[in-house]
Amino acid sequence: MPVSDAHSAPVRLYAPAIHLSADVLPLALDGAGAIEVPGFADAAKAGWYALGPRPGQPGPAVFVGHRDAPDNVYRHGRRVGGRHLKNGAFAKIGRLHPGDRVEVERGDGSRVAFRVTRIGTYRTDRFPTARVYAPSRRPELRLITCGGLIAPDGHWDANVVVTAVAAG
Repeated sequence: MPVSDAHSAPVRLYAPAIHLSADVLPLALDGAGAIEVPGFADAAKAGWYALGPRPGQPGPAVFVGHRDAPDNVYRHGRRVGGRHLKNGAFAKIGRLHPGDRVEVERGDGSRVAFRVTRIGTYRTDRFPTARVYAPSRRPELRLITCGGLIAPDGHWDANVVVTAVAAG
């Protein structure tokens, strides 16, 4: 998805405590009205909901990413890898702790710093949508990935949500 005002759009996400450094893809909504998720071929990237606030603006800037991905991704019509899982960009976000720093690099090279305030795991059928996406007067981040247990259908049964507020 192309973005306007590319100099203020996020291009890289960092969380030094868990050695996270990931390129950022702008995302929109899918056909069902949910935030898109990066494809498995882009599992090493973080997705940013480009129709919401930009990091540093009031409100929650939302980033989504894969915890893991099958390594049998198809590229250019050819299968790459086998059947094992590989870590995605957000493999370790559940290991963040309150007080940990998260930074977002913008297109102009500037960085916006945030401090983690909460980490929660929520069953997918009880996801706190209103709280996660609620407006805020201050700049905040939400990092969202899969969590919990892998259900019989092969999908994770929960989501991990990291909340962070502007540092300083």
